[in-house]
Formats: sequence, structure tokens, C-alpha cells
Amino acid sequence: MQRVTGLRTGWLLSAAAILIGGWSMPAAAADLGGDCCADLEERIAELEATTARKGNRKVSLTVSGWVSEMVMFWDDGAERNVYVGTSPVEQSRFRFLGQAKIDADWSAGYVIEIGVWGANSTTWNQSNVDGVTGANSTLVRKSSWFLKSNRFGKVTVGQDSTATYHLLDDADTTMTRNFYDGEGPPDYVRPFLLRDSTGNFINPLGSNLRWSDALRGFNNSTPGDNGRRNIVRYDTPEFNGFSVATSFGEDDIWDAALIYTGTLGDFTVNGRAGYGRSSDGVSTACHTALTPENGDCEWWGVSGFIQHMPTGLFVFAGYGEQKDNSRGDNLIVAGPVDKSDTTWYVQGGVEKKWFPLGKTNIFGMFRRDDAGANVATNGNFNTQGANVDYWAVGAAQNLEAAESTLYLVYQHTDGNVFVGNAGTDTELSALQQVIGGMKINF
Repeated sequence: MQRVTGLRTGWLLSAAAILIGGWSMPAAAADLGGDCCADLEERIAELEATTARKGNRKVSLTVSGWVSEMVMFWDDGAERNVYVGTSPVEQSRFRFLGQAKIDADWSAGYVIEIGVWGANSTTWNQSNVDGVTGANSTLVRKSSWFLKSNRFGKVTVGQDSTATYHLLDDADTTMTRNFYDGEGPPDYVRPFLLRDSTGNFINPLGSNLRWSDALRGFNNSTPGDNGRRNIVRYDTPEFNGFSVATSFGEDDIWDAALIYTGTLGDFTVNGRAGYGRSSDGVSTACHTALTPENGDCEWWGVSGFIQHMPTGLFVFAGYGEQKDNSRGDNLIVAGPVDKSDTTWYVQGGVEKKWFPLGKTNIFGMFRRDDAGANVATNGNFNTQGANVDYWAVGAAQNLEAAESTLYLVYQHTDGNVFVGNAGTDTELSALQQVIGGMKINF
């Protein structure tokens, strides 16, 4: 506070000097007014109150994030409603990023990222407008430190992104990444309860199944993607557009990814491919083993994006697979168990700046999930498999002056599921959704 007090004193002395000098000037000089000092005090106090303070002079601090809220109309064939809540694709959050230069090549820093839910759209359903976890909650998304060298790469330690985190999402560089990425289709349907074609809830073991019970994929119901974990991660420097990421952590989980970002003539091209494996049945929910030491799960995926810059036309596609080798270890019903889950999708559209406001995006998407078995902890089948189709159309408008994106999406989801120990082929009632919202960065 000594620096702030000194600054205030300096300003006041300067103001007094100006006033004294003004008295000696001709009457035609500017009239500063009798309340100038009070106004100056008020302004200095306002600047003090709005100035971001940091812990020391060596580590820079950047505060950033976004607010991403949406309105969703849904119709499951028997019931319809409108919910308001936080986006499940890009949750509202704020981030603290600290960085310090060690020398000309090396730097160190940290990341703390806190997610914020208004209404938790990842847990709401036909009976819970704010989600089963309730409204207004937070979670720690990331908490890690890093050492970075331009020549040798970057090491990250703590809770952060694994190498295959968002493997099927991050190749996309258009606005759809903000609200309808590779994981987007199941993100919007996962918490809703399944209905059959006659409108009845599906409950083979006495509990109503959700779409996430029919789908598989331990990270946002998307086979091939990993999540955030307590890890040690290494990222190589970029070489001709290519880089490699690897991570290891928990007990035990590891993965690796090859990443490309570049241009070929008039085209922007991005691609990702990765593989991961886990024997940790606690941190990695793809396992259905009763004991963590019996867990054995692996996943892999590829994604690619290409855009013609002069026209704005783009195509984004991906494929992911997950295999739970421990699935069915506790099965009490004789017969084969489908241990593999796959997904593929293709998205196409155009994104171009036609208006002074910012870029406009118009797109369509189709995704197909072939999910394997869902074995309950008591050894019975919730499902023996499922085939789920999503298709969607949408549009987005960027507002450059406000650093924000407005979007509107229609999504249609249907399919069939093989229910219970009998594996009864059950047609699902379609879930239709209209989602509109805005993501505003700060």
C-alpha cells in the first residue's frame, strides 16, 4: 500500500501546483472549478479499487475465461419442456495463468481453472430442471504447474489435460468448437431418461436408464477421448507443424497423441491421432471391473479438419474406439459380452465474414455410435448394446466487438438398444432438441 499512497500524494501535489499556477494566470485561463480536488480523489480511489493486484513482480498473472449459458427446448415424444442452464460443451469458467521468464529459453508457470455451473446441464433430466446435483456449483477443472523451453518442450504436473483429452474435438478451429464439437451430440442428451417407442421409461433392473447408460465412452460418452487427470505430461516443440504429447498418471493411466496444425496452399489443415491405456478402475470410468486392480481399458481415435480459406467451406470428421477388456468379468449371465464401443462423425459447413459484426457459421452434422454392453455391478446387463444416430443443423454468429458467439442448433437423436439379460431389441423414442445460447469471453 506504500506505493499506492505515494501515488496518491504525488497526484495531489501535482493538482495543488496546477491550482496555484492557475491563480497567477490571467482570468481567461481555464476554470478548473472549486471541487477539482474532490473529483481527483474520487477518480484515484476508483482506479485503486479496479486495479488487479498480483503477488509479486516476477510472475505475471492473467485472469481469463468465459460465460456460456443456453436455453434448451426438448421433446422426448411423451413430454416437452424448456430448460435454462450452463452449456455442457464449454462450461462457464475462470482461469488464473501465471508465467515467469527464467532465462531467454526457459519459463515456468501455473494454471488454476475453476468451472462454474448455473443449472448443471450434465445431470438434468425430465424430472430435474437444475440437474440431480442441483444449481450453482463449482469444480476444479485444472490445477497444475509447468516448465517450458522453446527448444526442449513443455512438462506439466498436476490435474490437467491428458494427451488424448479432446482428441476428437480440438482439430476443429471453427466456431462450432465452442458449442457443438465432436463430443457435442451426446453432451446434450446424456442425462435424459430413455423412453421406448411407446413412451415408457426403460428400466430393466428397476432403475430408469439414461442415454448415457445406452452410450459408452468414459469421457462425455465419446469413445476415443480421454479426460483431465492428475498426470505428468510432456509436449514436444512443434516441427514443421507436427508435435507429440504424452502423459502418465493416476494408477496407472498413460496415453500419447500426434498433432498436426498447418496450411497447404489455400487450405487450413489440422489432424490428431492418439492411443491410451489404463489399469486404474477408479479414475477411468470405462472399467466395469469390481476391483480396480482388475481394470484393463484401452482407446484410440483420429480426427481431421480442412477448410478452404477463400470460400470458408470446411469439413471436420473423426473416429474413436474404446475397448474395456475387463467388461463382463463379474457377469453372472452366460453368453458373450460386447467389449468394444465406437463412434464416427462428419460435420460440414461454411464459416466466413459476410457482415461487419464478425464471422458467420452454418453447418450440419451426423454422428453414429455403436455402443457395447453395459454391465451392472451386480453382474446383470443394463444393456447388451445400442445403436444411436444423431443429426443436427445449426448456425452461429460471432460478435467481434463483444468477443462472443451466438448460436442456434436443432438436434435429433434416435436409435435402438438391446435391453437387459434377454437383450430385447427396443426402439427408442426420438429426443428432439433446440439449443440456443451465447459464449462470451473475458
